[in-house]
Amino acid sequence: MAELQARWHASMAEIPEAQWQALTAAAGLPFYSWRWLNALERSGSIAPRQGWQPMHLGLWRGESLIAVAPLYLKGHSYGEFVFDQSFAQLAGQLGLRYYPKLLGMSPVSPVLGYRFHIAPDEDPGALTALMLRLIDGLCAEHRILSCNFLYVDPTWQPLAEAAGCATWLHQQSLWSNHGYRHFDDYLASFNANQRRNIKRERKAVAAAGLTVTPIVGEAIPPALLLRMHSFYEQHCARWGPWGSKYLTEEFFAQAAAELRPHLVLFSAHRGDPLDPVAMSLCVHTDQELWGRYWGSDEEIENLHFEVCYYAPIDWAIQRGIQQFDPGAGGSHKRRRGFVARPHASLHRWQHPRFEAIVRRWLPDANAQELEEIAAINAELPFTAAPLPLGDAPSPAA
Repeated sequence: MAELQARWHASMAEIPEAQWQALTAAAGLPFYSWRWLNALERSGSIAPRQGWQPMHLGLWRGESLIAVAPLYLKGHSYGEFVFDQSFAQLAGQLGLRYYPKLLGMSPVSPVLGYRFHIAPDEDPGALTALMLRLIDGLCAEHRILSCNFLYVDPTWQPLAEAAGCATWLHQQSLWSNHGYRHFDDYLASFNANQRRNIKRERKAVAAAGLTVTPIVGEAIPPALLLRMHSFYEQHCARWGPWGSKYLTEEFFAQAAAELRPHLVLFSAHRGDPLDPVAMSLCVHTDQELWGRYWGSDEEIENLHFEVCYYAPIDWAIQRGIQQFDPGAGGSHKRRRGFVARPHASLHRWQHPRFEAIVRRWLPDANAQELEEIAAINAELPFTAAPLPLGDAPSPAA
């Protein structure tokens, strides 16, 4: 059997699509497909000039790719939605350079599921440990202080922790389908006051003469995805330098050509669904839905809630989708049925004093995060107590 060889790849184009897909397809996440990540790179959305240098680690046996880790060298902390400014501040106090840092995630997509993708006939624990040693070697050679894996897959997390990664807990909002047949079944889970509020919010959109229509997959005209880019760009511009505009128009053009099977647009319109007043873009599989981007030409009360939350939930119920992640941030999600859940990021550091300080801090920080999640869920407007959190990510540090 040929020996393993490690290679660092500066672009997705260096890795054959079929081999990448053979390793990542089992995870079922569109955000880690070869075409999605390649579209980010080819479109210039994720590129060195934007502070994202692809550094994908592949393990090869001859010409066969047997394991891969999507990685990026980052010159800033934008587009991650895990806020590590306190780490950067600590590095400055210790006289250390915090950037660039090594990052593992699907860029600008706060989506649970990061992992090393390993061929099924290989030992995942052994290869995870090997790849982490290779990453440590790269960081030591180039004086990179930290490597950070965000939104990690809970099934992969124990392997990385066993190899020395430290765990930092965060929270996200998730909607779960508890066997609902119709949107009214979902409404019935709320207390009477919040049911009235949601009905009032939906009626306000209808009173403005708007209908929201889902447009799915290959039924999406390419021109409508370019229109979605203009909504996205316009929405980001409203927030000035904090607008989080990362994706170029070319990414939406490539999405029209290659990514439509996993896309659904929710078009708010007064006539033709292809002539929207507002629109949101979501990504889906048979079991999961993710909210990503939205924008509107008009300021209409409650339109955001309808296009980004209620219409996608209604559609998810009709399709039998089990989980909806509406995206990062926004306390307003809690009043609309999204339950707070913990998720983990994993970290490695190359400076002993820096690592010791952060590891001492993590247990208390993680305990506080879990307490906050429990407090949030205790106040959700449901008719019964919130559903249990289930198995939280390990808070071991």
